[in-house]
Amino acid sequence: MANEKPKPRVAWVAGVGAKDGLGASVARRFAAGGLVAAVTGRTLERLKIVVDDIESAGGQAVAVPADVGSETDSVAAANRVAELGELEAAVYNAASAVWAPSLEITGAQFEDTFRVTTLGGFLFAKEAIRRMLPRQRGTVIFTGATASIRGRPPFAAFAAAKAGLRSLSQSFAREFGPQGIHVAHVVIDGGIDGERLRTANPKRFADRGADGLLAPRDIADVYWQLHVQAKSAWTQELDLRPYNESF
Repeated sequence: MANEKPKPRVAWVAGVGAKDGLGASVARRFAAGGLVAAVTGRTLERLKIVVDDIESAGGQAVAVPADVGSETDSVAAANRVAELGELEAAVYNAASAVWAPSLEITGAQFEDTFRVTTLGGFLFAKEAIRRMLPRQRGTVIFTGATASIRGRPPFAAFAAAKAGLRSLSQSFAREFGPQGIHVAHVVIDGGIDGERLRTANPKRFADRGADGLLAPRDIADVYWQLHVQAKSAWTQELDLRPYNESF
């Protein structure tokens, strides 16, 4: 109908935890761009804090709690996101990690790292792309890490999982790019200035100094730029690091 109201545009962000973390910053940036931010994580209380923060700034957000490593949860979350409007962007920022000498990592720890980081990324992207294909439009972004392209101790499980996620992004990009779906992988090559690093490694946080860590809001700006790229010049992979980070 000519007077039918356009459906809201939605950005689905998985891996949202702390208010000052990367997932929350990405959701905040896409909400500022006029999309409804559907935020997914395991803890509803944390999601509500992020939703309230976005709404207080004039944006729109909805909490969609889920265990991203569960296929049942992923499908249910995707269905809930689809109810909100047309899915325009999907960002997979969830990860699990264990830092330990390789011979001390248990099979259960390795499997859990893979389940959240790699299997979760597959389930998330699959459900997102299913909902983007009918309109042949949408952006899927995976958050990578230094470990995506370089394995070293004590990160054997994390490196294997992140390398798998990177290969997944390449496969999806080659399969669905020609159908209008922009799939990108972002290598975060450095520490992120957020609650996780401040809590887990306060010395590193203090030692890095001004501009020595990646600011979540700056990473989020790059994710937004990927989303609005023209089709004639799509990026499949890029890497981000502070200016004083060696590589």
